[in-house]
Amino acid sequence: MTSRLGVTRATIGAITGELRDLGLIEVDPGPPGTRAPETAGSQARGPEARGPESSAAARRGHQGRPSHRLLPDPAGPVAVAAQVHPDGFAVALVGLGGAVVARRAEHGPVAADPGRALAPVAEAAAALLAESGRRCAGAAVAVPAAVTRPGGTVVRALYAGWPDGAPVRDIFAAELARRGVRGPGGCDAVNDVNALALAEYRHGAGRDATHLLVVSAEYRGVGGALVQGGTLYAGSGGLAMEAGHVSVDPDGLPCLCGNRGCLSVEADVERFLGDAGHPAPAGTPVLDEAVAVLRAGYPGDQRVRAAADAVAGRLGLALAGLINVVNPDRVLLGGMYRELLAAAPERLREAVTRRSPWGHGAGIPIECCDLDDAALIGAAEIAWQPVLDNPALLRPR
Repeated sequence: MTSRLGVTRATIGAITGELRDLGLIEVDPGPPGTRAPETAGSQARGPEARGPESSAAARRGHQGRPSHRLLPDPAGPVAVAAQVHPDGFAVALVGLGGAVVARRAEHGPVAADPGRALAPVAEAAAALLAESGRRCAGAAVAVPAAVTRPGGTVVRALYAGWPDGAPVRDIFAAELARRGVRGPGGCDAVNDVNALALAEYRHGAGRDATHLLVVSAEYRGVGGALVQGGTLYAGSGGLAMEAGHVSVDPDGLPCLCGNRGCLSVEADVERFLGDAGHPAPAGTPVLDEAVAVLRAGYPGDQRVRAAADAVAGRLGLALAGLINVVNPDRVLLGGMYRELLAAAPERLREAVTRRSPWGHGAGIPIECCDLDDAALIGAAEIAWQPVLDNPALLRPR
């Protein structure tokens, strides 16, 4: 930490001591058999303050006392993270580092009124917090729609049926406050695939990428996101990277957005299931059904294989165009596309390569997302951000 932050050991001792007092971290004194100071600050003392233990370590060939490990406090604050989708919702408590502490999900159609849709989400979040006994650092909800920045309103919530301009951030904050849930980091709203991309960048398959492109077929439609230099690219008002509305067939199916042949209708979970002859049973989330059909049917069911290959071809066409425009150094596929890449990697990569000028797209790694709860973890990262920027927000007023 002294090297990465460019500060002295005394400064690190003061910082870690403050973070510990705020309940954010705990200080692990080191490997068994060693003895370390009880407080992080005492580690920062100079050589004159080191006792016999350091001398013993030096005689064993080590340079002084082993460094302390800094870990998230297992009883520390958590962020309330929620994801709403057309087949239900999920809520989680997420600690520092993307650790999911508790999770609850419910299936069923989402209400067309955002207040009625978010009320049970807030109820579940309040129940999880009460059971955990943990402090709330902040909250955020991931939704299947573009979300304006900084307003927190939804635009064209095509798959939830919510009205344009619905202030989902403020509605969710009010529903949480009504149940006594408030955090110093406040409340926010984010597009679900943006949340997924941020989680993968920080904790999953996108780590170390400088220009990370994520495309995911979630519960309905298709979404995209771009993380550049660690920051979500949102465009001028938060509405950028709507990859699902890239047209892959000008004469294709009509899309809810008013266009024809969008990726969201030509290569989403419902199109795949329909072409594969496996419509989702009533009450079953379509994403779960699509993943199950792909895993079981691709190796031996010709109709499933044909449907999957058709989706791969359309997705490859869209990816080639996106790669040509944004020039990423890594592409991640989520939702159903994660399973599609695992089942038919060559088919998909061939479609990208064939439509990439100079063969550039052929050199871009196309990989699967790692995280199962990426949208929840990404929403938690959004909720944690004010506290990460200013941990003093956690001090009692």
